[in-house]
Amino acid sequence: MAFIDGTVVNVALPSLQSSFNAGISDLQWVVESYGLLLGALTLVGGSLGDLFGRRRMFLLGVIVFTAASAWCGFAMSVEQLIIARSIQGIGAAFLVPGSLSLISTSFDEKTRGQAIGTWSGFTAITTAVGPLIGGWLIEHASWRWAFFINLPLGAAVVTISLWRIPESHGASAKRVDWLGALVVTAGLAGLVYGFIESVNLGWNDPRVFLSLILGFVCLILFVVVEARESSPMVPLTLFQSRAFTGANLLTLLLYGALGIWMFLFPMELIQIRGYSATAAGAAMLPLVVLMFALSRWSGGLVTRYGPKLPLIIGPLIAAAGFVLFAVLLSGNSYWTSFFPAALVLGFGMSVTVAPLTTTVMNSVDQDHVGTASGVNNSVARVSGVLATAVLGMLMVYAFSTHLDRSLTALKLPPNVVHDIQANRVKLAATKPPETLNAGTRDQVKASISAAFLYGFRLITLICAALAVASTVVAMVTMPRRVRNQ
Repeated sequence: MAFIDGTVVNVALPSLQSSFNAGISDLQWVVESYGLLLGALTLVGGSLGDLFGRRRMFLLGVIVFTAASAWCGFAMSVEQLIIARSIQGIGAAFLVPGSLSLISTSFDEKTRGQAIGTWSGFTAITTAVGPLIGGWLIEHASWRWAFFINLPLGAAVVTISLWRIPESHGASAKRVDWLGALVVTAGLAGLVYGFIESVNLGWNDPRVFLSLILGFVCLILFVVVEARESSPMVPLTLFQSRAFTGANLLTLLLYGALGIWMFLFPMELIQIRGYSATAAGAAMLPLVVLMFALSRWSGGLVTRYGPKLPLIIGPLIAAAGFVLFAVLLSGNSYWTSFFPAALVLGFGMSVTVAPLTTTVMNSVDQDHVGTASGVNNSVARVSGVLATAVLGMLMVYAFSTHLDRSLTALKLPPNVVHDIQANRVKLAATKPPETLNAGTRDQVKASISAAFLYGFRLITLICAALAVASTVVAMVTMPRRVRNQ
């Protein structure tokens, strides 16, 4: 459910933009409100699972997530949708770490890699099927049904969990670090608000720079709070493990790259190339199908070769995939442009994901697997949140700069240029004024498309650089073998 909503919403963004006449910042908040609370509270979700029971917290998360999905489907404004997405994020913060910690406590170290690989495979199935089914529903019914599909899934998950999943607890869990949760949530919210709203308000607006200052201060304060807390939700002692620290830094970089790319890619397909929502969902199938097909194999790579080799090679292949997307972006055929790039990116992620998760879980003792799961999942979500905020801002500036140059070359009347510039925060959804003649409108549309492609290519190359940085992190921090501590 959580992984479906991570990708379905991306396919639904152009429809949401049209339905609510929303700007890019509104769309960012639809994505970010979910990711922000999921990222911050996943840490709490892991701790609560250790303390009160992992199955119990998992079920609570499923119920909250399902109810919020219904609200998303019935939302009558973008503001309502953002609030409902926030509650979805809270529910996901309980069910995501709960699912992985339940698996980790049910298998020994020898078989845990393959078990986690299977877990990764099934998340890949939902990641693949979600956009395809969601795209079909968006195209033939409404974007609202992209959220309503969670209702029968939620009912099935609750039933199966009560029937088949045993309860487990963390022996050393004592209490919940609510102060840490509050401080880290405030810190992330401050940073995300500042970066997203800088596009609308400008850097000189007090709300922008004060929120950024608040964000940085709270994140620094979070480290201080965790160091002094008797039962921290992020025990700093976990980071004494070089493998654990390196795995989380690698996660931050690589998942940040994937997060912003998956935010922009459906817009490129739907708004620039004219793909239907169904076709846009299908376009990402090679990536996730490959991850599913290779997930069990990649889960055993740590046992066979240790974590270092796959975590060096995987991100490097993913970087090559991002470069291919940037280089082949101007191609007209899907099969000669996006398809080979998706295969390379998918193979790189396949080599990386299961070994990365296994490394995280094998780097801590059994009593802290829930917390370790929460930390790593939180880092993965936070990386996407921050990348979408920061690189989304850069995308708007790159788009605007390129578009301004094109409009200057067209020598349009000042009032027409002003109207276009006033709507450029909508990126590819920016419309030429109706007062222009057909030929000039076509020129403006071409300028808008070229500006979006320029910005998207720039962001994709930055994603490749982040993936290469992930490889460097693995080379420096990953040992050849990881043993339970």
